Amino acid sequence: MFFERPDAGETAILVHVDFHDEKEREDPGEFLELVRSAGAEPATLLQGSRHRPDPRTFIGSGKLEELQELKQIHHAELVIFNHALSPSQERNLERALKSRVLDRTGLILDIFAQRARTHEGKLQVELAQLEYMSTRLVRGWTHLERQKGGIGLRGPGETQLETDRRLLRARIKSIHKRLDKVRSQRDQNRRARARAEIPSVSLVGYTNAGKSTLFNTLTESHVYAADQLFATLDPTLRRLEVNDVGPVVLADTVGFIRHLPHKLVEAFQATLQEASDASLLVHVIDAADPDRELNVGQVETVLGEIGALDVPTLRVMNKIDLLDTAPRIERDGTGRPEVVWVSAQKGLGMDLLYQALSECLADDVLEAHLTLDPSQGRLRAALHDLGAVREESFDDNGKIRLDIRLPRRDFMQLMARLGEKANDYLPPEQRERPVWD
Repeated sequence: MFFERPDAGETAILVHVDFHDEKEREDPGEFLELVRSAGAEPATLLQGSRHRPDPRTFIGSGKLEELQELKQIHHAELVIFNHALSPSQERNLERALKSRVLDRTGLILDIFAQRARTHEGKLQVELAQLEYMSTRLVRGWTHLERQKGGIGLRGPGETQLETDRRLLRARIKSIHKRLDKVRSQRDQNRRARARAEIPSVSLVGYTNAGKSTLFNTLTESHVYAADQLFATLDPTLRRLEVNDVGPVVLADTVGFIRHLPHKLVEAFQATLQEASDASLLVHVIDAADPDRELNVGQVETVLGEIGALDVPTLRVMNKIDLLDTAPRIERDGTGRPEVVWVSAQKGLGMDLLYQALSECLADDVLEAHLTLDPSQGRLRAALHDLGAVREESFDDNGKIRLDIRLPRRDFMQLMARLGEKANDYLPPEQRERPVWD
């Protein structure tokens, strides 16, 4: 660690303050889930109400005395605030309480540090932690604000704090370089998928909405899924077959949360880029959550920060098994699917979700009747391999009549590969027009 602070314990006193400004309000229920997700044991919750935070201790002198009493009663070694604290507020609280104080941002960072599994995820979390820590280095270093003296102890002409800040900046710069390499590799992979014309679908949504469970149900994967906040940090990509579309890349991404720290959004740019470059966003929503509309607003706020608001979106209302409602598709005025009601855990409505994905991604589906000579068995076999043949019959002359349905793109690619002219097989109204028309 870059500064000295009292050792942390598992038993924690929680502090939540209600402000009159709706934008500043936090959810105490969500706060409790965050604390449990971090592995702490909540002893009690201290609540209060203020017009604005106290500039010195955030909660004021009266609540601070009450907090000191609760800390002694429960023998707690950790105090967690459901709000963002300034470095000076955190320092003043630690001095008064003689214990470790953690704010909402630090709590979320701690959860992220526990959940990161891949090298990229660990780098992103470390970057966010260092950026957050850089403003708090002054704590615990007052005894080192002088230059060291004595034989063998003379420094390079700077205080220990200055040395530490320099090392921290160097580490941040190093992580940025490594993440730039990750970002360029992801960009290269996305360009390769774009050249192959493979659509990409990203699952986005509020944390614990059921994205990973839905991902596992659709792809028959075993990505870690749990009823806890931020169960998923590292993006996972899987191949998915969708009717009339073909192969699709499905991405499971990190969940969003109210007042997600900006440093985290910046650090996870490489991961969140999967969402901004997707062909379709599947916004997974916990249908049973009473605050679902607020959560939807928070997700859209983060999508705006990463430039993904213009990406076509399909909403999925998940966890309908907790409600008295049946799977269904809701459509807009043009008939395009807007909302699909499902239960990922129970597997309800998955067929409707596949149908909606097909309709959203298959912009140009070709339906045609082909007549082939017996000598064109290669084309017939290729169409069967693509799963494009819906009906097949033979006339008295041995000619083959096929009813086909497939993406026009796949048909054109197949004909080019076989050296055939697609327009020779299609009726006039379905033929490709020359560029100069």
